[in-house]
Amino acid sequence: MRRRSPVLLAGFLLTGVLASAPAASAADGTGDQGFTIQDPRITESSGLAASHLHPGIYWTHNDSGDGPYIYAVDSATGKTVARITLSGVGTPRDVEAISIGPDNQIYVGDIGDNLDGSWPYVWIYKLPEPKKLVDQTVRATQYVVKYSNGARNAESLVVHPRTGRVYIIDKKEDGGHLYEGPATLSASGTNVFKPVATVDLWATDAAFSPDGGQLVVRGYLGGIYYDWNGGRIKREGRLDVPLQKQGESVSYSTDGTKLMYGSEGVDSPVQAEDVPGGTGSSKSPSGSGSSAAGGGSGSLTAGGTEVGAVAVGVAVLALFGLRRLRRGSTRRH
Repeated sequence: MRRRSPVLLAGFLLTGVLASAPAASAADGTGDQGFTIQDPRITESSGLAASHLHPGIYWTHNDSGDGPYIYAVDSATGKTVARITLSGVGTPRDVEAISIGPDNQIYVGDIGDNLDGSWPYVWIYKLPEPKKLVDQTVRATQYVVKYSNGARNAESLVVHPRTGRVYIIDKKEDGGHLYEGPATLSASGTNVFKPVATVDLWATDAAFSPDGGQLVVRGYLGGIYYDWNGGRIKREGRLDVPLQKQGESVSYSTDGTKLMYGSEGVDSPVQAEDVPGGTGSSKSPSGSGSSAAGGGSGSLTAGGTEVGAVAVGVAVLALFGLRRLRRGSTRRH
C-alpha cells in the first residue's frame, strides 16, 4: 500500500524510539522469538506465513511493483534461502497477503486496491509449498475474485487449516467485514466472496491458529483475536501488537505459541509476542475496549523488554481522540 494517514504518520514520529528498541534477532539464536529480514530485495514485506514443511522458515513477499515472487526467509539468520517465481499467472498488481492451507498449499492474495474500488476483480494464486528450498519456478493456479457487494481494498487473506476455505477481510478505517469464499475455488469461473461477519479493525493482515480455532486480525496500532466458532466469529480480546513503523503482517509460529508481527521497509523486523491465552503466555491481553481504526494495545519491545510503553500509550490515545473529533467532516478512502 502507498497511502499514509495521520495515525500511520504518528508511527513514523516514533521511529527513533523503535530504533533504540530493535526486535530480537534470529542471528542471536532466538529463532521464533524474532528476526530481521536482511534481503535487500525485500523492501515492502506485506505478508507473512510460517512454512509447513520447513521449520523456522517464513514465507513473505513484496507489495506492488516486485513481480510474481515469494521469498523463503530463515528465522535463524534473517536471510532468504529461496526465491520462488510463480508461473501460470498474469502480472501481479498489489500483492498484500500470504497464507498456507491444507496439503501444504500456499495462497497468495493479489487483493490490494489503493483506490478502494478501482479494480472490478482481484486475484488469488495457489501453489504447492516447495519441498526443496532453492531458487526455482513453480506453476501456480490463478483464481478470479469479486465481492458480492462491490469492489474494495483488502490486505488480509486467510485459509482455514482444516476446511481449506479462503477468507478475505477488507480494509476500512472504521472497520470492515470478513468475506467468505466458495467452499472450493474455481479456476475457470469467478469466485464471489460474501460478507459473513463484522471486523472491528482497520485490518492490515490476519492469521488462523494452526488448529483453526482462533482468528487474529492486526492493524497498524493494534489487533483483535476472535474465537473462530465455525465462522460465526466471537470477539475475545485485544492483541498485544508491537508498535512498528508500518505494521503490515502477522503469522502464527508453526507450533502456535507465538504471533509473529512484520513490518514494511528495508531490514524490516519481525517481532514475536505470546499468543493470547496460550500456554506459558506471560501477558494477558485485555478483553474489552474499542479497537476501531486500528486501536489496541501497543508496546515497544527489545528482546522482551518494554521501552516507554506508558508514554507511547498516552500518545496513541491522544491521536485517536483527535481523529474522532475530525470524523464526520472529511472521509478518506
